[in-house]
Amino acid sequence: MPVLPLPDYTAPVLLRNRHLLTIFPSLFRKIQPAQYTRTRIPTADNDFIDLDFSKTGSKKLVIILHGLEGNSKRQYVTGMVRIFNEGGYDTVSMNFRSCSGEVNKALRFYHSGETSDLETVITHVQKDYEHLHLVGFSLGGSVTLKYIGEKGAAIPACIKSAVGISVPVDLKDSAYEMEKSHNSIYMKRFIRSLGEKLEEKARQFPEKISLEGYESIRSFREFDDQYTAPIHGYKDAEEYWAKNNARQFLHQISIPTLLINALDDPFLGKGSFPYEEAEANPNFHLETPATGGHVGFVTFSGKHYWSERRAFQFIHDHSS
Repeated sequence: MPVLPLPDYTAPVLLRNRHLLTIFPSLFRKIQPAQYTRTRIPTADNDFIDLDFSKTGSKKLVIILHGLEGNSKRQYVTGMVRIFNEGGYDTVSMNFRSCSGEVNKALRFYHSGETSDLETVITHVQKDYEHLHLVGFSLGGSVTLKYIGEKGAAIPACIKSAVGISVPVDLKDSAYEMEKSHNSIYMKRFIRSLGEKLEEKARQFPEKISLEGYESIRSFREFDDQYTAPIHGYKDAEEYWAKNNARQFLHQISIPTLLINALDDPFLGKGSFPYEEAEANPNFHLETPATGGHVGFVTFSGKHYWSERRAFQFIHDHSS
């Protein structure tokens, strides 16, 4: 029954508020920038994906996937890079389309259930490594869990384990949670950032993308209805959410997988705490710390956050 015992994470006394835990790392955590080597790989639809490698000479590689509107330079990504490099692993931080500093060429970009780009990355790197592991944050965690669940027993043998952190495994439930007033500051930031990328897309594809009325969008439901769904071939937000929910694939996971979702995560609804799936699947492990916020898990003792140490421990335990 891989619903794991109460985790040993306790938030610092001054940060025992879910919003402080969520915001603090991005504002105040200082990490030496990773020494990346960038590789651009082509996709089947004549587009590109930018990969940032940090190598130690290992034959084991950790593929790291960032969250919505993130990139390989975010502190939560570079923190994970650092702990795995120090532990003797190579890492590659995957930038989703249009997140690497250059807008992608195709009409489509990325979303919570788009797994074909991850498969392209895996195909590219597996020839050079004996073992692969996956770590995904938030949206990147949704992509990670959906991919390994979709693959089931057919997952490439070189992929040994996976970790998801602060993952909205129920997209509809979490979209509705984000509409609540306590999340308005985050929602405005996401909508603004996505709008800036859509401006670029509208210049590329003026006949297919219109920004008329964009200033009235206030939620993921409205954004997904107007943009995510039609751009990626879905009827509306409801169909997009239904077909891309990672939760529906969790029962098929066939490799050791850990999901860490804090109970106080302001972004996650009740559907993102899949206790029944963890109890039914011996490969799927669930940890739900009482505190942590969204991609927070701040730790003042030592240079690594709790979530980084936990991810390293789990993957290292399954690295052979």
